Amino acid sequence: MTTGHRVPYLSARLQGFGTTVFAEMSALAVATGAINLGQGFPDYPGPPEVLDVARAAIGTAADQYPPGPGIPELRAAVAEHHLRFTGLSYDPGDEVLITAGATEALTAALLALLDPGDEVVLFEPMYDSYAAAVAMAGGVVRPVPLRPAEGAGPWRFDVEELRAAVTPRAKLLLLNTPHNPTGKVFDREELSVIAAAAMESELLVLTDEVYEHLVFADGGGGRGHRSIATLPGMRERTLVVGSAGKTFNVTGWKVGWICGPPALVSAVRTAKQFLTYVNGGPFQPAVAAGLRLSDDYFAGVARDLEYRRDVLVAGLRDAGLPVISPQATYFATVDVRGVQPDGDGLAFCRSLPERAGVVAVPTVVFYDPVHAHLGRHLVRFAFCKRDEVLAEAVSRLRRMT
Repeated sequence: MTTGHRVPYLSARLQGFGTTVFAEMSALAVATGAINLGQGFPDYPGPPEVLDVARAAIGTAADQYPPGPGIPELRAAVAEHHLRFTGLSYDPGDEVLITAGATEALTAALLALLDPGDEVVLFEPMYDSYAAAVAMAGGVVRPVPLRPAEGAGPWRFDVEELRAAVTPRAKLLLLNTPHNPTGKVFDREELSVIAAAAMESELLVLTDEVYEHLVFADGGGGRGHRSIATLPGMRERTLVVGSAGKTFNVTGWKVGWICGPPALVSAVRTAKQFLTYVNGGPFQPAVAAGLRLSDDYFAGVARDLEYRRDVLVAGLRDAGLPVISPQATYFATVDVRGVQPDGDGLAFCRSLPERAGVVAVPTVVFYDPVHAHLGRHLVRFAFCKRDEVLAEAVSRLRRMT
């Protein structure tokens, strides 16, 4: 969500993308001493097997520019990781590109693939960078709303609304699963519907899968994450985006990647080389080591986060904030109407530091203005925090006035 007024000197395509509500809420946390459950970053370190490699690389040749596509070791590790967990085979030479986090991968892909006026079909609520990146590329967002099922069940989309969003101007479908901010995992049936829509209209697909390993035992129909690129006919039209930040608790390293057919990856590389060019030299060998950790590590990350989810969800429910089932990710979404009679989630978040000493983010900021009413009463909390921080946040929420 932005300031809402016209910003001097800012280009027309970026008007409306000013200061975000995240900056406002983080400032509130600092000013009030509130616990920040707004931004989605862990406050505990990643695995030593990864951190130690980065420490050892600093002060060596790894401090200098790595190769433009990423160091060969990391590209090979990304390809091996995909084969191990998705069954997809990518050539590290021309089907894997290392990027400055997933955000650059997504932005570079949109800049590379869209012409002015091209439409992008995506699901909302949506991660806040998507609409800005589409705008920077001169594209137009065509949002399809996700709605929670009755009784705070899983989020679903309407197939007819999806089909209606795919106009003759549609060029690309942007998917995020596991999904931020809802914590939804798109299941096989839903992915099949989306794949059919993409193939019928010859859409390219860009899929953001940064939370691939953070799926809980009760998410994804018990089968975990599934990439849409694994469905018949989809690999050749799909770019898959991943990141080290969420899996290894190193969000500040900004090491991501994008995988897909050579022609699509080449197009993205053309745009990417004029953005950051390269990044994270000492971190790249560390991420390669992380991707080669045992299956037990990746399963353990999900179990640990599921425990943290359950702690926060119990506290939120005790505070009168029913949670809409998060199946994955760092986030839990609540309906504030039980404690905020006017249902204004933004007003609730602005008052929460004083009421409870906790900061959250209003979900309305993740919607296109045309559908903002669908998220007005919803608020997102992050649970990727240390035990003692979550315990204190839960205690404060239960005492909320």
